[in-house]
Amino acid sequence: MDTQADLFHRLEQLNAIGAALSRERNIDRLLETILDAAKDITHADGGTLYRKTEDGQALRFEIVRTDSLGVKMGGASGKAIDRNSFRDLPLANERGEPNNSLVAAYAAIHDKTINIADAYEEAGFDFSGTRTFDERTGYRSKSFLTVPMKNHENEIIGVLQLLNAKDPSGEVVPFSQADQSLAESLASQAAIALTNRMLISQLEDLFESFINLINLAIDEKSPYTGGHCQRVPELTMLIAEAVNATSSGPLADFHMSDKDRYELKIAGMLHDCGKVTTPVHVVDKATKLQTLYDRIGLVDTRFEVLKHDAEIETLRKVLGLRDKKDAAAEAELWAEYWEDVQGIEDDRAFLRKSNTGGEFMSEADQQRVRDIGQQRRWRNVESVETEFLAAEEIENLTIRAGTLTPKERETINYHIVATIKMLERLPWPKHLTHVTEYAGGHHERMDGKGYPKGLTRDQMSVQARMMGIADIFEALTARDRPYKPGMKLSQAMNIMGKFAEGGHIDPDLFEVFVHEKVYLTYAEKFLDEGQMDVVDEGKIPGYRSPGR
Repeated sequence: MDTQADLFHRLEQLNAIGAALSRERNIDRLLETILDAAKDITHADGGTLYRKTEDGQALRFEIVRTDSLGVKMGGASGKAIDRNSFRDLPLANERGEPNNSLVAAYAAIHDKTINIADAYEEAGFDFSGTRTFDERTGYRSKSFLTVPMKNHENEIIGVLQLLNAKDPSGEVVPFSQADQSLAESLASQAAIALTNRMLISQLEDLFESFINLINLAIDEKSPYTGGHCQRVPELTMLIAEAVNATSSGPLADFHMSDKDRYELKIAGMLHDCGKVTTPVHVVDKATKLQTLYDRIGLVDTRFEVLKHDAEIETLRKVLGLRDKKDAAAEAELWAEYWEDVQGIEDDRAFLRKSNTGGEFMSEADQQRVRDIGQQRRWRNVESVETEFLAAEEIENLTIRAGTLTPKERETINYHIVATIKMLERLPWPKHLTHVTEYAGGHHERMDGKGYPKGLTRDQMSVQARMMGIADIFEALTARDRPYKPGMKLSQAMNIMGKFAEGGHIDPDLFEVFVHEKVYLTYAEKFLDEGQMDVVDEGKIPGYRSPGR
């Protein structure tokens, strides 16, 4: 007999379970919570939770529990359901008729709770599989309570089945009417919670698909940046999980819930969405003279014109000596010609090298570009003698580092302003209100010298600082950029360390990045074998290793 106090206690449990179900975001944990709660309030030894398959033609085992046997499969247990032993239960037989022989299928087909006192004495259902399980394990399956799970649209979405109710002494007894009522109430709450969670998951999947659509558009514009949009979120989450697991140091109090993780994930996926506004010829500018094409070819043509003009001039002078028959003078003219040609070829090679960009261009090299551009003359297609290089060409060829002019750099940098503007237009729900701040802060610096807002470390969230590290490290090691090869791991870590020292990135986060070997986990997945050299962590600038 169920006492009034026991019933009251179980009703309180039911209310608490309902609240817990509404909070759970992870579907596997939600399913586990449903079954564990049902077992608890009915004092059952075991149970199974089935969900309808995607085509609605069968029931699929999702969670299996038997406490006295230590059986725990599915859900968040870490042990997957053995699909060979626990096969889907068809809702129709081979003739297309309702599969009324299996109690779980019957409950789903007819939307009816089945309460069986002893399976071995029940004639209406096929319990051969149950008997086989008992023979194999030495268990005795006796009382069954099978409850259909129906959502708010009156659709059967699954079945909750409980096994072997126990009285206070541990004796297996039939499930009482109170057990049945409580289980039915819980099944109803659980079905609604599960349906809501699935609807939310579908909406989240749809939202992420739209984000991936934006990233695909960026990828289609430029194959050099598409991988960046995928890798930065993954590296950001690696950093976040490492920091979340930290139990000492200045970041020991940082913790993330599942909602926090999802918010950061979305921010990572959207961090460069503004690049849809960036002109392709700027994003893909592999050389200094590149626009829609590399204009170094035009410069080469001018050098050929110089050589051609030098040859014509030499031939004229040689013809002028024809009557004098001065072989020595003629030889001197040709020697001067070949010297001019060599100088032309040297200048051509120098400009071609200057066009490729790099980490640093000296002032002397920049001046040589100016001298070539201003001192050499050539006759253009209109037969007008003019300076060899236009002012805009000199500006590009004297870029100190990389391939972008200051104006082009501003164009590139504008993508973060565009990102913020785009994200601020979206009606973010409460659990995603920080997406714009996280995504819009990854180009800020700890010393306030970043962009677009010039924020300092104290004005930034930990998440935005994480994304800044991820964005820089990915850019340094990326092997798909048009203007540089992928950097070796040790070189990238050395630069990251200098950034930590120089106020560019957060030194506390960098400590975790190195100490927890986040950089190595990422590198093993995304870097080429040729980039994977040995990193001496003790020599990384800005890293306070335990042994230093």
